[in-house]
Amino acid sequence: MLFLTFFYKLRDCGLNVSLGEWLTLIEALKMGLHNSQMVDFYYLARAILVKSETDFDKFDMAFEDVFKSKNLAPDITDTMLSWLDKSDMNDLLHEMNRDYMNQMESAVIDKEDVETKFKDRLRDQDSEHNGGSYWIGTMGKTSFGNTGGNMGGIRVGGQTGYQSAFEVVGARKYKDFRDDRVLTNRQYQLAFKKLRQFSTRLDEPETELNIDGTISKTCNNGGYLQIVMQKPRKNAVKILLLMDSGGTMIPYTELLNDLFQAVDKSRHFKDVKCYYFHNCIYSHVYKTPECENGDWVETNWLFRNLDSDYKVIIVGDAAMAPEELYSVNGNYRGPNDGLSGWDWLLLMKRHFKKLVWLNPKMAPGHAPWREAETAVKGIYPMYKLTVKGLNEAMIKLMQK
Repeated sequence: MLFLTFFYKLRDCGLNVSLGEWLTLIEALKMGLHNSQMVDFYYLARAILVKSETDFDKFDMAFEDVFKSKNLAPDITDTMLSWLDKSDMNDLLHEMNRDYMNQMESAVIDKEDVETKFKDRLRDQDSEHNGGSYWIGTMGKTSFGNTGGNMGGIRVGGQTGYQSAFEVVGARKYKDFRDDRVLTNRQYQLAFKKLRQFSTRLDEPETELNIDGTISKTCNNGGYLQIVMQKPRKNAVKILLLMDSGGTMIPYTELLNDLFQAVDKSRHFKDVKCYYFHNCIYSHVYKTPECENGDWVETNWLFRNLDSDYKVIIVGDAAMAPEELYSVNGNYRGPNDGLSGWDWLLLMKRHFKKLVWLNPKMAPGHAPWREAETAVKGIYPMYKLTVKGLNEAMIKLMQK
């Protein structure tokens, strides 16, 4: 029953575990490959059931939820973790314990004894302890807690300093590997590399070495070196980045700043244009995120001056009232343009061949603006602004 619970928990955490993979795990257990040890079972199950390192954190969460009561301890409360939080003293504590650590390097550790004592202490402890040699705490000489002087044991809270603990309770070492996390500047840059599309159709002299051509000509020339040159290859991709600013997008300001920096500093694109809008694209787009009246360009100017080959990336949460999307008299348009936000979105799609919409939120809900988000999804392919979502959007932009 416990293993069946584990199977469904893996599915609940987003891991697509097939029946074949599960039967393979059962067969491996029958062969004794887990050595009757929880840690060996953990690595065995992960090797069989997890297809990518981006899913390691999901596996860890499922594993801990199902087996933590069978492994080292009952629930470790937030109160105990607060007792053990000495992050502001870590450097001092490590220095104080260094001499003692040197003495303990050759100590023999009885793992089963440590686990038994840990469960007993966790059950009985009702207060914070720093120093000492009995309770779960910090700076002491027991096998439990953190920043202590024991070379082997169970670290609870804190950060590892000597990589000596044989179990780490609650550590999510692979959370940064997930592909559903919100992006960082580095992840933006890696994703945008997928937009590279080189062209040699340039009005320039042949100044770049053609390696393949040189090898081919040399071989055909009986081994005598024959240099072949070619026109330099340059990226042919042009980007139009349009970002929603203000209002419900304020919590994502730092995220959008990282996106702008990654695009602005990128050397992978032939040209980059960046403008802003509030809630929806209307008759004008703004030059700065403040979206001040007059500091704009006409949307029609984009149509006249940017050809249809520009790849358009629109970033926004599409959180607006329906009248802001459909009404000609919306509050966020330019004067008397006679078109609704919906009309302008359709004109954008009509002019540019490749467009994607990145949404930092895309959360379920029944608020009025969800109607607008659903409508926008019907016009543009919409992706969540995560590592996985951005990669999928870049692939979409590069499809023929």
